[in-house]
Amino acid sequence: MLSDIEIAQNAKMKKITEIAADLGIGEDYLEPYGHYKAKLSESLYSGLAFREDGKLILVTAINPTPAGEGKTTVSVGLAEAMGRIGKKAVLALREPSLGPVFGIKGGAAGGGYAQVVPMEDINLHFTGDMHAITAANNLLCAMLDNHIQQGNELRIDQRRILFKRCLDMNDRALRNIVIGLGGKANGVPREDGFNITVASEVMAILCLATDLEDLKKRLGNILVAYNLDGEPVFARDLGCTGAMTALLKDALKPNLVQTLENNPAFIHGGPFANIAHGCNSVRATKLALKLGDYCITEAGFGSDLGAEKFFDIKCRCSGLTPACVVLVATIRALKYNGRVPKQDLGKENMWALEKGIVNLQTHIENMHKYHVPVVVAINRFGTDTDAEIEFVRNFCAEMGVEVSMCEVFAKGGEGGVDLANKVCETIELTADNDEKFRPLYPADISIKDKIERVAKEIYRADGVNYTAQAEKAIKEIESIGFYDLPICVAKTQYSLSDNPALLGRPKGFNITVRDARVSAGAGFVVIYTGDILTMPGLPKAPSALNIDCDNNGNITGLF
Repeated sequence: MLSDIEIAQNAKMKKITEIAADLGIGEDYLEPYGHYKAKLSESLYSGLAFREDGKLILVTAINPTPAGEGKTTVSVGLAEAMGRIGKKAVLALREPSLGPVFGIKGGAAGGGYAQVVPMEDINLHFTGDMHAITAANNLLCAMLDNHIQQGNELRIDQRRILFKRCLDMNDRALRNIVIGLGGKANGVPREDGFNITVASEVMAILCLATDLEDLKKRLGNILVAYNLDGEPVFARDLGCTGAMTALLKDALKPNLVQTLENNPAFIHGGPFANIAHGCNSVRATKLALKLGDYCITEAGFGSDLGAEKFFDIKCRCSGLTPACVVLVATIRALKYNGRVPKQDLGKENMWALEKGIVNLQTHIENMHKYHVPVVVAINRFGTDTDAEIEFVRNFCAEMGVEVSMCEVFAKGGEGGVDLANKVCETIELTADNDEKFRPLYPADISIKDKIERVAKEIYRADGVNYTAQAEKAIKEIESIGFYDLPICVAKTQYSLSDNPALLGRPKGFNITVRDARVSAGAGFVVIYTGDILTMPGLPKAPSALNIDCDNNGNITGLF
C-alpha cells in the first residue's frame, strides 16, 4: 500500500495553465510559481463581477479523535466526485501550517487518493504566504519597540502591550520571553512572547479582507497597546500599515493548485479553528463561487469551533450564504466517543456506537440551528461492520438527514459519487425553503450575551463562569467601542465542552472564560477558555523525526 506522499509523487499533474484554462482563466491572469502552482492576479476579480455565484458547501466534522475523521480528505474527494458526475466544482481550502507538519498532526493536503498536489510544496513553503504574514506581523512588533526606544512619543505603557511576535513553528520556549536585554543600544527590556503564525491577527485579517484597501484599513485597526492614560494605541498610530500592506500584497492573492484527479483547488490562508477563526480566505471562497457551480470549502476541527466561526464570523462579515453542510464522521470515532480504547476501535461494538453517536447527533442539531441542510459523510474504514453501518444509516434517517458511506481515501472521486449526488439533491430540494441561513446571534447584543448564546446553544453548557481577568477585559473592550463584534472562542477541539476529557455529549458543565482580547483589525473578540495555547509545543516524538530529503531533492516521511 502506497503512503500519501508516494501517491502524491506518482500523480499525473496537469500544468497549472491547463487547470486555469479549464476554469476559463487566461494566462494573463496567472502568476506561476513553477509549473504546478500559481497565484491569481487582482485584475481577474473585476472581470468576474457580473457572474452569478455558485452554491457554497461547507465541510465540517464531529469533534476530532485519535481515530481520525478525514475532513480535508472528504472535502477533496467530494470535489473529485463532483467532477465525475459532471458538476463544475472548485475547492477552497486552508494552507497548512509548518507547526503541525513537523509536530504531531502532519500535513493538511488530504490523504490517500483524495489529495491536493503538489503535496510537498503545499505542506512546506508553498508560495510564501505564511512567511509574508510572519514578516508583516513582526515588522509591526519591531516598529512598536523602536518607537519606545526612540522616545515613546505615544506614551505606550510597556506593561500593557497586547501584540506579540509570531513564528510558523511549534516552539514552546518562545511563549514567554524577555526582550531588550544587553544595554541601552539593544532596546528597552520588557516581557514579550510569540504566537504561532496561524494565530496571528494578521492571518485573520488576510483571510477576511476583501481587497488591498480593506487589508490596509484592517491592519491599521490592530489594537497593539494602551498608553499611560489607558487609551488604546493602534497600528496606524505607528505609521507602518503601508509597509505591512507591501509585504502582504502578493500573499493576498489566492493560490491555484489541483487535486489528484486534476480538479481546481484554491489553497489560501490558514488560521487554526481552536485558537483563531479556522477558515480559508474570503477572497478565495468568493472567487471559487464565481468560477464554479459549486464551491467546496472546510472549517477547522469540529462544527462547534470551525463551522460556528465560519457562520458567525466569516459569513457575517462577507455576506456568504451556505447552501449545504457536509458533516464528516467515522464509525471508529463515534465508538471512541463511546469510550472504546483506540486499540479496540476495529472491533464491532454496538453498545459503544450507540453511546458515542450522540456526538454526531449534537453536531447535526447545531448545524440546523443555522437553518442550513446537512448531509452526513461517514469516512469508511475496512473494519466497519454491516451492523454498524446499518445502525448509523437508521440513526441519520430518524434525524431526517441523508448519509453517505465515503471511500474517497481508497478510491478517490469514485468513492464519493454517492455523497456528491446526495449533496446536489439536498441543495436542490431545500433551495426554496422559507427558512434561510442566519447567524446564531445578532451583532448588537453584549459580548457576554454572545458568549452565553454560543456556550448554551452550541456547546450545551449550563452556563458561563468568568475569571476576574475576563470580567475586566470584557468591560474594557466594550468601553472602547467594540461591543458589537462577533466572538471567536479559543477552546479545545476535542470536546463540545472546554474540558478535552469530556467526550460524546457532555452534560452538567459550565464554560470558564479566563480572558478576552479584541482583534479589532480582524473584526472579532477572542474569548479564551481552558488551557488553549496560542504557541503550541512539539510532542515527544515530532513528525520532523520521520521527514528526510535525499541528494536528489526527493522528500520522504511527509504525510
